[in-house]
Amino acid sequence: MSASSPAVVTLKPRRALPFFSQHPWVFAGAVRSVSGMPQVGEAVIVRSHEGQFIAHGLFHPTSNIQVRLYSWKEDQPLDDAFWIARVASAVGFRQKLFHGQPAERACRLIFSEADGLSGLIVDRVNDWLVVQWTSSALAQRQALILGELQKLLQPRGIWLRTERGIKELENLEVEDGLLTGENPPRSLEIVENGLKFLVDLKAGQKTGFYFDQRDNRALMKTYATSSSRVLDLYTYTGSFALAAARLGDCRNVTAVDSSQPAIDMGIANAELNGLADRIHFECGDCGEYLESQIAAGERYDIIVLDPPKLARTRSGLERAAKAYVRLNRLAMEALNPDGILITCSCSGHLNREDFEQIIARAALDSGRRVQILEQRGQAVDHPVSVHCVETSYLKCFVCRVA
Repeated sequence: MSASSPAVVTLKPRRALPFFSQHPWVFAGAVRSVSGMPQVGEAVIVRSHEGQFIAHGLFHPTSNIQVRLYSWKEDQPLDDAFWIARVASAVGFRQKLFHGQPAERACRLIFSEADGLSGLIVDRVNDWLVVQWTSSALAQRQALILGELQKLLQPRGIWLRTERGIKELENLEVEDGLLTGENPPRSLEIVENGLKFLVDLKAGQKTGFYFDQRDNRALMKTYATSSSRVLDLYTYTGSFALAAARLGDCRNVTAVDSSQPAIDMGIANAELNGLADRIHFECGDCGEYLESQIAAGERYDIIVLDPPKLARTRSGLERAAKAYVRLNRLAMEALNPDGILITCSCSGHLNREDFEQIIARAALDSGRRVQILEQRGQAVDHPVSVHCVETSYLKCFVCRVA
């Protein structure tokens, strides 16, 4: 890091408004000039083309997000005290939110832009933390941030996971593995909504578990009954399926996922909770499974549709929309009259209004009359920043299909 005055990034005319409004991402196309030759991770000052101060940020010369902004106060530089305070604020919020509850030991501790730490995700899983960097610039502060996490939480270990493609996008030279402390066991046990789940930090998807759906899984207590026939698609390790079996007292639940290791963990979770006799697990393509069920005349009372991110870039939105329409149409066709469809999208590039239109198109294509009963989002440990709409990524619509 340079000890001299920070370099200055000057924006092009008519490009400063989003950043005055505290959006944290300055894309390369908005930059007119850069003074000096700042390196990856160096603190810079961002100014308008007229020279007005906008914010302090971290620079990355080759990333599409050339500057990530963190402080909009000119007298608040990005020193060690700044990062320590941000980490402490995020962790303290979760401790206050979940104090004494099981979620305190199974939650998202730091949610990137929403917590003013663009480029960093931290989850707590029992006595371990799992860290994911999406910014090479912020990752330069890893030792400082890990030290603060260690001080605040005393975890037994901190494990690093990397998101697919991010190393290439950010030129991030990291590998999955232990950062500090003890290696986590292959499966850690957490509690959610009164259910026990095994979590694999090392080989599980993303950071091991999807805490963002915690509150939506609890919906099974509202919509399911003991006689409901439930189909949980893209089940991963069985979280919605187990919620249906326990919270809804359902005796006939089918859970499908294309990953055999995920299915194996789901079976273990069902056995752990004494629900193995209520849930049938299938490994296979979820779209093809729906088609086969419709062809066989099988129908369900509740279908959960929670696919992985189908639109990873804006250029992929059109293709993703077609896939969402197909999946939702098939799910509607496979529901009994007055059935419940819980349909989700975690694609941040797809906004809530467009997802609602996808549901409407699927309803027309299926010939079913559909009512939206609830529009929901991510759990409270995944807060939404009003300055960065991209943090409102999870859409969960509860629909009645007549």
